[in-house]
This record gives sequence, C-alpha cells and structure tokens, in this order.
Amino acid sequence: MTPDRWTLALDSGELDAPAGRVLVMQARADSDFSALGDVTCVQGFAPDHERLEARGLPVAVDAEGEFDAALVQITKSRAGTLSAIAEALGHIPAGGLLMVDGQKEEGIEAIVKQLKRVFELDHVYSKAHGKLAWLRRPEKIPAEVLDWIVEPEMGPHGYVTVPGGFSVEGPDRGSEILVALLPELKGRVADFGAGWGYLAAEVLAEQEGIETLDLVEADHAMLEAAQVNVDDERARFHWADVTRFTPDAPYDAIICNPPFHTGRRADPGLGRAFIQAAARHLTARGRFIMVANRHLPYEDTLKSCFGSGAMLGELEGYKIYEATKPKGLSSGKPRR
Repeated sequence: MTPDRWTLALDSGELDAPAGRVLVMQARADSDFSALGDVTCVQGFAPDHERLEARGLPVAVDAEGEFDAALVQITKSRAGTLSAIAEALGHIPAGGLLMVDGQKEEGIEAIVKQLKRVFELDHVYSKAHGKLAWLRRPEKIPAEVLDWIVEPEMGPHGYVTVPGGFSVEGPDRGSEILVALLPELKGRVADFGAGWGYLAAEVLAEQEGIETLDLVEADHAMLEAAQVNVDDERARFHWADVTRFTPDAPYDAIICNPPFHTGRRADPGLGRAFIQAAARHLTARGRFIMVANRHLPYEDTLKSCFGSGAMLGELEGYKIYEATKPKGLSSGKPRR
C-alpha cells in the first residue's frame, strides 16, 4: 500500500514535520497519521468515527480547542470541504501549518485552485492520483474564507437541510414517492438512513398507528438536522451505522431510501447491506418498504433476505418495494 501523501512529503523533505498538536478534519479511518505526531481526529460519519476510535486515536464529532497545525482530508462535497478548511484555520495560530489532501476523483484540483485564489501556497505535492497542498495561516483570515463556513439552514420547503449533504435542495423525489405510496404502519417502526428526517417527519404526521419511530443515521450533522425537523414525541434518534446498528427489540416495519454512493462512485452494495440489516431486525411478521432508483439491482438481495415481496409502484424512475417474511435473525431478541 502506498503511504499517505503527507508521509511521502515528509520523508522526501519537501514538507517540514508539524510541531505540537495536529487537528485532522474529516479524518478517514484508513489513513495513517503516525507521521504527523500528536493528532486529534474530527469525524462525524459513524463508521469512520468508530474505526478511528477502535484504533485508539482521539476522535471527536466537532473540533474544539487550539492546535498548532491542521490537516483537512477532502470529501466529494466541495462546500463541506471548504467549510472544513475555514474551520481548521480558526483552530490554528497565525503562521500555523494547514495541509489539504485529496484524490483527483474527489475534486482536489478544484480545491487547490480555490486555495490559490485566496492564499499564497507553500507547495503542492502530487502523488498517487492526488495532491497535498500546504500553506501558513495568515495573521488575518480573509473574509471570503470565513464565508466558506456552512451551517444547517431552513429551506423554502420548511425543513432544515445540511449544505454539502444529501438532498440539500429539498426532499429527494424518491422519498416523496415513497411517502405517497406508503401503506399504513403500526407498532415499532424504523427509518434506516434517515438523513435530515423528511421521511420520518412526513410519516409521523400522517400515521397515528405508529407507536415509536427510530431514525438511524450515520452522519451526525444530518441527524442533528433531523432532530430539528422531526418534532414528534414518538421519534427516537440514533447516530449509528445501519449495518452495525442493534435495536433493543425487532421492528414491526422498516422504511428506507438507502444510499448508493461511496465517494463519487455508485455502489449498490450499500443498499444491499441496508436490506440485509432490515431482514435481521424485523419481527417474523415485519415489513420492509424501500424506494430505489429503477436501475439499481436490488431484486436478488430482496429475494434472498425475504420470503415474500411485491412492487408497490414504479414512477418517475423509482421503484417502491415491500418485502415480508424476513429470513434474517433478529438482534438478540425473540421474534414476535
């Protein structure tokens, strides 16, 4: 495995080792930060957060305190990356080292161009289909950079969304169709991959037979937005990776608009993993109802995880599935 770019840059002598505490924004679980010394990771995505924690690294959801240097690992979200850069600059002193790293396929070249328009960069190190750029924080952070910081905001649709997150412009059309075609639900319900809470909010507003609805979401910022959007005492919020989540009892129904991207690449494996998780956490008579883009190949997984199923509708490039008779084992609780 090729070492991370900061390790290569340090080994080559092109980058001086940062002194003191190093803040790592959007820290990835598979990165090796040992060459940077005393690091504190910031990661709001539950799977990476848990893996970093398991490695014994200090990890938090939000950056707090002062650091001597910072590294920002970019994501596919340009707005989210620029916001992380601006935030990192606020946690290091004037003259402190800021590093920004990412792959070409993630958009690092556009980020470097943006940095060059505002700062004088010390160096741009190209290696392994990506780039590492670094600079020294100026005495005064430019006002333009402060404008990069994004916060959850209320849209004209009446919901708080997260800039840089999924469906920031408003409800995803697939979720809207799922709400329109959703049958009556009763008892314990879960929304797997709840996002900023559109599905849960709409379903709770329409269906009185639901006793509780668990919103399970891996992105901490999205879940915080959901807590604003879903104002119903039946709602319960869980920051967790759906594929590793264990409820306190099986559900009577699970609804889902599963993610299907890893970075910039389509990855149907994510949706398959959500289907498998749903089959594990339903009662014997439980129902799984999901929406998916028409081209995504989920039928075989649904058949392998459930004994019965039907398509509730197909509209505007989306399919709505209902699956019953789950074949998976419930999480430590007897099925009802």
